[in-house]
Formats: sequence, structure tokens, C-alpha cells
Amino acid sequence: MKKIILLTFICLLSLSVNAQVESPQPSTSQTVNQTVGLTHIELSYSRPSMRERNIFGELVPYGKMWRTGANKNTTISFDKDVIIGSKEVKAGTYAIFTKPNAQSWEIYFYSDTSNWGIPSVWENEKVVASVKANVIVMPTEVETFTISFDAISNDKANLGFSWDQTYVTVPISFFTDAQVTKSIESVMSGPNAGDYYSAAVYYFNADKDIKKAKNWIDKAIEMRENPAFWYYRQQSLIYAKAGDKTGAIKAAKKSLALAKEAGNDHYVALNSKSLKVWEGK
Repeated sequence: MKKIILLTFICLLSLSVNAQVESPQPSTSQTVNQTVGLTHIELSYSRPSMRERNIFGELVPYGKMWRTGANKNTTISFDKDVIIGSKEVKAGTYAIFTKPNAQSWEIYFYSDTSNWGIPSVWENEKVVASVKANVIVMPTEVETFTISFDAISNDKANLGFSWDQTYVTVPISFFTDAQVTKSIESVMSGPNAGDYYSAAVYYFNADKDIKKAKNWIDKAIEMRENPAFWYYRQQSLIYAKAGDKTGAIKAAKKSLALAKEAGNDHYVALNSKSLKVWEGK
């Protein structure tokens, strides 16, 4: 009986030790995904609320670096190059730090995103862009700190910071026109070597029209500036499947020579094996 009581006590003690109370975070986290033109942006930050506190100048002191939110530092990611203020910024992920003042803010985009809050040692060389922005006083209070994408067009957007009666914006420009122009020129000029190669390989593997596959792989090889052993390898397989053994042997020999030159033993072995079969050796 004593053993049963002792075992029950140990189980209850274990449950009480492992149990954890779940409660909401004081500052909720938010991830915002935004596309401007052809550029995808992801913003992650925590959102403290006023809760009847005086914000700028007290909770967030003037003239001191702020993590721009709560908890882990705020981050923003771009999948293409952008211009922040007047500085070109490469695609990547950056932390956003700010230095609020009564009349203006200094906003910094920092390449090190691993900090919980402000970096213990600030390194100016990690600042990829900085902007000084004037404070706009709003007629109503924003209870919860908010970062938004405002005034969005094809090639521009404002990154807005709102809290209490303060609103600050950072202009971001995008290379949309250059990206669209490049896309248009590429499409209008017709398929490239890679497009023909991919189409030919797909038709070959999917047992579709082998004549089309043969035509496309020929075009791919003709259009490619530098001969590639993997192109000729696919050409040999397509020709063989189309019943053109002479063409298959010729392509395999070309692929073999290029593979040897490149030091690719795998393709050397593949071509050597195919040539033995097709040449009857």
C-alpha cells in the first residue's frame, strides 16, 4: 500500500513540474508579406501597445537606438535588389533599428539580424542604408505599434511606422521597370537554349512526340554558345529513341569528348556504355 501511495505521489509531482501555464504575449508578433512590382517583401516584428503609457520621449527615449518594436529585432527581407532612400540595397534580410526624436527619426537597415534587441556592439559597417525621416503628428492615437506598406505603386512604396500620434515613413524604390523590360525582351526574342533543352528532355522522359524532342534538342545545341556534354548526352538518347542510331553515336561521341575534357567521369561512363550498345561492341 505504501508503495502505491509513493508511486502516485511521484507521478503527481512529475506532472506538476512539467506543466506549463500558457498565456498570451504582451507584444504580439506579426509577419507581413507584400509584393511591390515583381519584388516580394517579408516583414517580421513584435507589436507593443500603449496601455495608457507615454510612448515617445518616455517609454521609447528620444535620441537612443530602438529595436523598432519589442522582443527580437524587427527584420525585413527583399528577394530582389531595392533602393532605400538613395542607397541601393542587395536582396537579403536586414534588421531595422530606429533612433526616434521629437521632430525626426533616424532609420537604419542593419545586415546582422541575429540580435535580440539592440546589438551589444554597434558596427557602422553593417549599416546598408540609413534614412532621416520627419515625424508626422496624427490627429488620433494608434494604440498598437504598426509597421505598414503605404502608397504602393509598381516601383515605389513607403515603409510606415505608426504608434501613439507619431507617423514616420521611409521611401523604398524598386527596379520593376528594368525587370519587366528584361522579361519582355526575353519572351519577345523567343525561347532560349535552356527552354528548348528542358522541353526536349521532358518530351523524351514523358514518352511524348519524339520528333518534336529531336527538333528542340537540335535547336538547344545550336543556340548554346558553349557546347555542353549534358546537352549532347540528351541528344544522343533522343536520337536513339527516334531510331537514328548514326545520329545517336555521333552525339554520344561528342558528349564523351566534352565530358573527358571537363573531367566528368560519370558522363564518360554513361556515354561509353551507350556507345558499346549502339556500335554493337
